[in-house]
Order: sequence, then C-alpha cells, then structure tokens
Amino acid sequence: TGASAWTTPSLPHLNLPRLLVSDGPHGIRRVADVHAMTVQSLPATCFPTASSLAASWDVDLLQEMGQALAAEAIAREVDVILGPGANMKRSPLCGRNFEYFSEDPYLAGQMAAALIQGIQSRGVGTSLKHYAANNQEFERFSINAEVDERALREIYLPAFETAVTHAKPWSVMCAYNKINGTYGSEHTYLLTDILKNEWGFEGFVVSDWGAVNERPAGVSAGLHLEMPGNEGLNDAKIVAAVKNGELPEARLDQVVEELLAVILMAHDRKKEGVTFDIDQHHRLARKAGGESIVLLKNEGSLLPLPTDGSKKIAVIGDFARQPRFQGGGSSQVNPSKIDKAYDELDALIEGELTFASAYQRNGETTDQLLAEARSAAQAADIAVVFVGLPAAYESESFDRAHMNLPPAHNQLVETVTAVQPNTVVVLINGSAVSMPWAGQAPAIVEGWLGGQAGGGALADVLAGKVNPSGKLSESFPVRLEDTPTFLTFPGTGGESLYGEGPYIGYRYYDSKHIEPLFPFGHGLSYTTFEYTKIQTDRSKAKDTEQMRVDVTVKNTGKVAGKEVVQLYVSPAEGVFPQPEKALRKFVKVELQPGEQKTVSFELGFRDFANYDPRVHAWQVTTGTHTILAGGSSADLPLRQTIELQATQTIEAPLTRYSMFKELMAHPKGKPYADEIWAAIFRKMAPEPAAEEKDLTPEEKEEREVGAAMMAAFFGDIPLFKMPHVTAGRFSEQRLEKVLEELR
Repeated sequence: TGASAWTTPSLPHLNLPRLLVSDGPHGIRRVADVHAMTVQSLPATCFPTASSLAASWDVDLLQEMGQALAAEAIAREVDVILGPGANMKRSPLCGRNFEYFSEDPYLAGQMAAALIQGIQSRGVGTSLKHYAANNQEFERFSINAEVDERALREIYLPAFETAVTHAKPWSVMCAYNKINGTYGSEHTYLLTDILKNEWGFEGFVVSDWGAVNERPAGVSAGLHLEMPGNEGLNDAKIVAAVKNGELPEARLDQVVEELLAVILMAHDRKKEGVTFDIDQHHRLARKAGGESIVLLKNEGSLLPLPTDGSKKIAVIGDFARQPRFQGGGSSQVNPSKIDKAYDELDALIEGELTFASAYQRNGETTDQLLAEARSAAQAADIAVVFVGLPAAYESESFDRAHMNLPPAHNQLVETVTAVQPNTVVVLINGSAVSMPWAGQAPAIVEGWLGGQAGGGALADVLAGKVNPSGKLSESFPVRLEDTPTFLTFPGTGGESLYGEGPYIGYRYYDSKHIEPLFPFGHGLSYTTFEYTKIQTDRSKAKDTEQMRVDVTVKNTGKVAGKEVVQLYVSPAEGVFPQPEKALRKFVKVELQPGEQKTVSFELGFRDFANYDPRVHAWQVTTGTHTILAGGSSADLPLRQTIELQATQTIEAPLTRYSMFKELMAHPKGKPYADEIWAAIFRKMAPEPAAEEKDLTPEEKEEREVGAAMMAAFFGDIPLFKMPHVTAGRFSEQRLEKVLEELR
C-alpha cells in the first residue's frame, strides 16, 4: 500500500527504497509534496495529448518523445510514469478521450508500445492504463461494463496485449469500473489468467487511485499495489484475511515478491544528475504537434497561407491568443512555456495580421464581438477562425453531453463564412466534434489539444513551413445519432451495456454503410499521393505461414510530403458476422516530388483471425481473405485476395444443448445428422416422393420451400429433444454415445 499519494514505503532496515510515481502520459505532473494530490505541479514540458499524438501515426516520434519524458522524470526523481492510456474510444463523448489514442486497437497498441519503449529505454518505468473496458467517466467508480467475450478480445484488450508483449511495461494500472460484474481491481481473469499467464506480464499491477474494493480479494486476483496510501486501513484487512485463512500467505508472498522485484530494479537503474534542455524539449513538442495536425479539407488549395504579405489575413477566435492545449484532470501539466498561434503566425507571415477575439474564454459571445469578427473577416482576403471545445466541455471525471461546439463557436463560423469565402477553420478539441458548417468552410484543420507548443505547430502547418501529414485516429461522424453507442452510452442503473459488440468506430460505419463526416485514417497533404501497386508473395497459404505484402506509393505533387500507408484485411465469411475490414499494419513514409517507394508488411495468423467465444480461442476461417491498401479506411484503391487454409481450427464442442444445425455443420457430424434425419422421417412416415422429372414447376417450388422450412424448423431444435422428436428411434443412450464419439 502506498505510503503517500505518490510513493511506496521505504524500509531502511531492509535497505528497501521507496518508489515515486507521477502522472504523466504527455508531461510529468510531479508535485513537490508527495502527500498532496491536487496542488499545482512543478514545471514540465506539456507534449501533445494522446489523441493528438495518435494522429501522427509515427511510432519513431513517440519513442523520441518517450525518451524526453524519461529525462524529465529522472530530473524530478520520478521512477514510474503513470501512462500511457490504451483504452478504446468507444464513444466520442468519453470525457477522457483526449488521453487515449484511438478507436482502433491495433493503432492504439502500436502507439502505446512505442511510447513505453521510449520511456523505459532510459530506465524509467511506465504504468499502462486503465485495464480494462474503462471507456467512460460517468459513474466510473462503480459502473459495470457488460461486454461480451468476443468484443473484449477483439476490441478492448488487444491494445493492452500489444503494449505488454512488445514493450513490457513495468506496471499496469487496473481500472475503477467493474467488468462483467467484477471490479477491475479484483478481476482474476484479467489480472492473472490473461495479463500474467497468457501475455507473460512480469511487472506489478497498481490500482487506479481509489479503485480498490476488497483489498484481500485484490491480492488474491493479482493486484500488487494499492494507491494512494490509507494509513494502514487495508493493510489490516490483508493481515486479518491471512490469519483467518481467507488469503493464503503464500499468495501474499508471491504478490509482494513481484512488486519488490520492480522496486529494486527501478532503484538499480536510477540515474543521478540528469538534466534536460527545456528549449530542446519545447522544439520536440512543436515537431510532435506538427506531425499530428490533420488537414481535413482544403478546397481550392486555400492552404498554405501566403507568407509574403500579398494577402490580408484576419485571425479570429480567442483560442488563437489564449490557447487551450491540454485536457483537465490528472494529466494536466504545468507547462514550461506556451506558444500562442497568433504570435507564431505573426512571426512567419509578412505584413500585419488583424485579430478579433469573437468569443470569451468560456465560449460565449456577444453581438459586439460577433460584429467585430464580421468586420475583420470582410476587410481581409483570408480569415482563419479558431474554434473548439472549452475546458468545461471535456475533462476527466465527466463525459460530454453532446458532440457540439459551443453555440457561439458555430455561430462564429457561420457568420464569417457568410461574408468571407476564403475561410480556414482551425479546431481545438480532444475528440470528434460535429460540424454543421462543414459544407460552408473551404478549409478545415484539426489541431487537437496540441500541448504547450501547439500554437507554434499550427502556425507551421498553416504557413506551409510543415506539410501536414496527420491522419485521423478516430472517425468523425456527422452527428451523435450515427454513433454505435448512441442508445447505450453511458448506461443506466449501474450498467453500461456494450451491445454494439466489436462494431465500434469505422467497423460500425462500414457495416452499417453510414458515411461519416471524415473517416478513420483520413488526412490531406499539400501534395498528392497515388497508390500504384500491391503484391503478395503468395496467392495461397496456410494460417500458420507468414506472408509479405508490398505496397507502392508515389508522390504525384510538387512538394515533399509524408503519407501513412494503411493496410486492412477483410476476412472470409465465417461462423459469426464480422466487420467489413480491420486495420492490420501501417507505416509513415516521406516522399520527394515524383518519388515512389515500395513498403513491405508481414502478415500472420492474428492478422486474419477472429476470436471464437465458443472455444475461447482465435480462429482463422478457411476461404478468400482480401487485403486492402490506401490512405484512409474509406480510400483503399489497392486490393489483393489470398486463399487461406485453416490448419489449427478448434471445433466448438457439441453438448446435449447444441442445436441440430450445429451437428449438421460439424465436420464429422454428417453421418450422425443423417441418422437423425432418417429417424425423424420414419416417425413422420412421409408419402413416397414423386420423381423430380414428374413434378410441375409449382410442385418443385413447393418441395423446395418445404425442404427449406424443414431444415430451418428441425435445425433449431436442441439435440436433447431428438429422442422425443423421433419417438425414441434416436434414443437417449444413442445421443450420449454420439456426443462421446464426437468429443
């Protein structure tokens, strides 16, 4: 149990040092007093938030940023950084979405693993969070996430699995919520069966702050460390549980030993006298912000802005001078310095910029402020309008009520676009928002919550100093009603029903044929790219074999740029309905004008597999799988099919309660099914069938319909009813014998 809000106990008589942890997914939130929770932290570099970083699709960038975070952690004597967050963006309304990477588990896992690798390469630990199914803030301490096994395995666990198996975080933080009725802090299936035994996790599990329910049950399940400290209250419960035999002392020893192993390792790797260059880290934050900005729309090549003073440019919106660059809550950093977009644009563009604040800090406006904005826009050749979500709209501890911008922000865009056809809208937000004015604005830039250097990063992109290369890591739906969780988020009566199953984000929009406002993976550039060729090293393969896919892309524009090559797999039709496609690989490549590059991907078993809850295992379906490549989930011009043969399929076990159609579908079930059919027809004593050639068309149709009805009717009957259906001709004893033979 913690000795304070941020430390474990030190035991000098055992030469056991304390472990100091700190919030810090995108900046070190180190407080001077380890017993304090909510006081202002020491200054640190505030890098872009996770929602911004994920839009970079750049694993090398995240590793570099991780190394910078580690340097600042060492300088502040921090042993473990609490982050990154790998939870899925199930709904755009989750108040903490800015702390999470994506709606796609593969992308989120790659981003999380890269950041962890960067941090831990410098001898500082990480705590991967919040494990698992922590996808809302509403009633987060007690809500029960009711999620089926397939969705859990295909959507909500893979990002954690990738981060654990590829990057080996020192710690994993369990979530506040319940998962299928059991608190995350005492969930043996998640903490021991999957995390430790299946994925090979060797670190310690720490509770989210205040997430413990019953402490002895947590120890039994695999929870090593409770945070924050509670002056021995739960220690006493552990001791009592051991004394009364409820908790085996050997289990307590194991949990303590695993925690001590990490504490001693951290002490072993601790570095002294490490310093860092504040300005260098600020430049890195600006670079990261620039790589993450997404150019959503650019009609008539309105961007980049002319920098030679030939055009009058009006900058409109309070965010340009009073930036919002991070979210509220435990990840809020005390920045070392702050870039303001207006000042940074002024430094890059010749001539005078005009400015109108247009709205107040809280997002409200007045007739006078709107009139000033209208006048500024009319007097200029180009208007750059900054709008977004104020701090009160998205934060830890509460969810958003809707996807809308403040009414004043929407009114501002409509006012400006009505008088200025050359309007650029810059968005400042941590997750998807609705844009009722999207058709009126010729250019839209997603700036995210870009960290302390976000204003400079935006200026670099708007002025063309940086060619935008960000891609959306989440879909932007037209309206909230289009989202997969519209009817179930955030839940009622203490339950949050994940009724959409594995269909979240683009998986849902694809399957429902709902066109989002901007699709997953979308992002424009100041140049253009053409996908010219896809090739696999084989056309047929077994599910145990690796295969290579080569994709060729060319810069067909006039300036250098970066493109994110995205590879998706559309599975063969299987037992369960499946999303149309899923992201399986990606890489970011830089191309000079006219340059062409071929990138290679390796695909294996898991890239083609889906989770089968009947046998609790990943299964590949024999058949034709399609590989698709392109620049977004909605723009995949290249495709290649491959015939896969499943060689390690686990058949779902048949029981007395299996349906007759399951026996018919079983690879060894046909002779037994024929036996039952014969018994059924003997009971029914059908009339002798006429020859097919003697039937009229009407009689043939009637026979076909009857056969289909018969198959459907009997197919749904459980096997235990067959002795009754056949009047004992297929006996109870014979049923047990058949099931035993099939087992």
